[in-house]
Amino acid sequence: MAAILFFFLMLSANFLATTQQGHFNKSLGSSLTPTRNSSWLSPSGFYGFGFYQQGNGFCVGIFIAGIPQKTVVWKVNRDSPPVPTNVTLLLTGGGRLILQSAEGEETSIVNTPKPVAKASMLDSGNFILYNSDEEIIWQSFRNPTNIVLPGQGLLAGEELYSSVSETDQSTGIFRLKMQHDGNLVQYPKDTPDSSAYAYYSSFTYGRGDNVSLNLDYDGHLYLLNSTGFTIKNLVPGGYSTEETIYLMKVDADGIFRLYSFTTNQSNMSVVWASSDDKCSPKGRCGLNRYCVKNDGDIYCQCLPGFAVSGERGCQQNFSTENCESKNGNIKYTIERVANTTWEDTSYSILSLPTNEECEKACLEDCICEAAMFGDGKCRKQKLPLRFGIKLESESNLALIKVGVSNFAGAPREGDEPKGGKKESHIVNVSLLVVAFIILIISGVLVYRNRVHGCKRISNKIRLDEDFGLKSFTYLELLNVTNNFTEEIGRGAFGTVFRGEISHNQKVIAVKRLDRVSTEGEKEFQTEMTAIGKTHHRNLVRLLGYYHEGPNRLLVYEYMSNGSLADLLFTLEKQPCWDQRMDIACNIAKGLLYLHEDCETRIIHCDIKPQNILIDEHNCAKISDFGLAKLLKPDQTRSLTRIKGTRGYVAPEWHRKLPVIVKADVYSFEIVLLEIICYRRCVDWTLPEEEAILEEWVYNCFQAGELGKVVGGEEVDKLQLERMVKVGLWCIQYEPSLCASMKTIVLMLEGIIDIPFPPNPTFFFLVPFVMFLFAVL
Repeated sequence: MAAILFFFLMLSANFLATTQQGHFNKSLGSSLTPTRNSSWLSPSGFYGFGFYQQGNGFCVGIFIAGIPQKTVVWKVNRDSPPVPTNVTLLLTGGGRLILQSAEGEETSIVNTPKPVAKASMLDSGNFILYNSDEEIIWQSFRNPTNIVLPGQGLLAGEELYSSVSETDQSTGIFRLKMQHDGNLVQYPKDTPDSSAYAYYSSFTYGRGDNVSLNLDYDGHLYLLNSTGFTIKNLVPGGYSTEETIYLMKVDADGIFRLYSFTTNQSNMSVVWASSDDKCSPKGRCGLNRYCVKNDGDIYCQCLPGFAVSGERGCQQNFSTENCESKNGNIKYTIERVANTTWEDTSYSILSLPTNEECEKACLEDCICEAAMFGDGKCRKQKLPLRFGIKLESESNLALIKVGVSNFAGAPREGDEPKGGKKESHIVNVSLLVVAFIILIISGVLVYRNRVHGCKRISNKIRLDEDFGLKSFTYLELLNVTNNFTEEIGRGAFGTVFRGEISHNQKVIAVKRLDRVSTEGEKEFQTEMTAIGKTHHRNLVRLLGYYHEGPNRLLVYEYMSNGSLADLLFTLEKQPCWDQRMDIACNIAKGLLYLHEDCETRIIHCDIKPQNILIDEHNCAKISDFGLAKLLKPDQTRSLTRIKGTRGYVAPEWHRKLPVIVKADVYSFEIVLLEIICYRRCVDWTLPEEEAILEEWVYNCFQAGELGKVVGGEEVDKLQLERMVKVGLWCIQYEPSLCASMKTIVLMLEGIIDIPFPPNPTFFFLVPFVMFLFAVL
């Protein structure tokens, strides 16, 4: 305990020393590096200017340093790529703020009209450069990116641009402009300041000159004119300011929101949003796609005849060449998309009474690639189509020209079909007769079933995922799994089968418990209770169940890429370094949710590669909650027998100590080392000094030979060292030395620094000896 106390005292002393440095202006010759002395703090130490990690490199910006999780509020040259660790941020003797590479190359951070004499990071979050006359010649508040801080304001003519994503601060595709006419308006990027492109407005046009958007420290968000008169309150304010900070941000989805968060926990929550309609930002879905709302969520749908191309947008999957040819290999038809709105870029507008005539007009026009029909107007357009939104009410009808390839033996465009209209009528009559016969037979069967009181079991399962778990019948699950014939996995308590729901081709996984003993029943009930009400992108979702007689079945979402064990320990499937790091972060976030964020805190108790499943997008999800331990709201630990799998069981299990969430932390870090090294935690086929993974990794780490643990694979050395340090810090014999999952997530994402880990060899001696006895 003395060592632990000393460790935290050293951390506190280092923090206080760094904070005290923030009380002084930075003079000429001051410098920063990504790895040492990486930021200049404000007097209180709450804000910092300097380096922060992004991906495998570092960026320069302003961030909130006085909270557990760094939150970036401003970025220098936001579209520049991250820089390596060997650069220096320097306030030169000549009065320039530059980035200097190891080779001496210089890149200006900001351009100023006069030489800089000193720099200062203020407690307001404003970074200021002064000249020798103490005049402000540049400040971050007047060069906003995507965030407005209390006291900053957005002046007339200034704009905020969304970021690409929450982790990438580069310029996104939406902008918010405080116009000189007094209107606060949102537009897509690279569009004129015209009402045709606006998707949000404060409706304060002409209400005053030099209107500004302002945010006070109590959450008051409002528009103020040049005389100091408030012309509109967006958010009335008056919220608590005790350990609470407010900021306004244009999010990556195009909506601007007011956020609050507590300084001791960094829990950010939305106070107000400019819109509740996530489809309202124009261009949300890119080119040739339209935004569709679905029970509060949204998705982007390609136009008919188009396929997704790149990260955003869709491309047509046919060619429009030789449009006028009558004997070519392409013919055209029109696909309709009802109740949508698009940008109007029509090159021709016709007055036509029906959409059929509009379709004909577009088909006969080689230039026409789409037409919009509404209010008796046919608007011909060329591709691409932009700003598509699906509306709930009847509106514009989009008519999309689609190419259809001729099949073998099909008549070409302009040819007379053999047999003429007579044959066509015969075929139509025959189809009607067959349909009528089928209808009669179906009616008789339904009637007989009702008369005899038989229950008609549909082979179409409709999953109602919005209202919790679905109770299935045994025959339903028998049908969709084809009598449980396609086995995709097997565990200690049951077998998993692949199933397919016929009406929508949705694939599911059905877990059938093979041993319905007291232990099996307990596993079934535990899994139902543990995961039934959880919902997180890094947990395998439980969809439903069957629980009657001797049968116990659980229905899960299907994970097409199998388990993490399949990927790591099968040579031809092994993922690259970046994919492995994403998988590690996915697992950590899933455990953080179980430990801290879900309604009933859960200790999984069996984290191992076999229980981590990978979906079609290579997203890792935690599964198999049969051994999980649920904690009551006031519980932090549990006394229970040893659970889990050899090699992944935390040392406290063997000592019969109360088990806390750190048991999962220990197991996760073993899995993390396996992810890094492509090997199992215990492998007696290797030399004795390499057989125990954590011991071998620490020896390599201490010797500066980390390249050995990845087998010579080309990886980012800084990131490799970070991952290994995270792993070594949490495989400790004493649970109190292990970090929480929240800290681990911050470490993995590079948000907080990681101290040098202690040698775990001694701590592993007891569980390792017990493991040998168990094997022998």
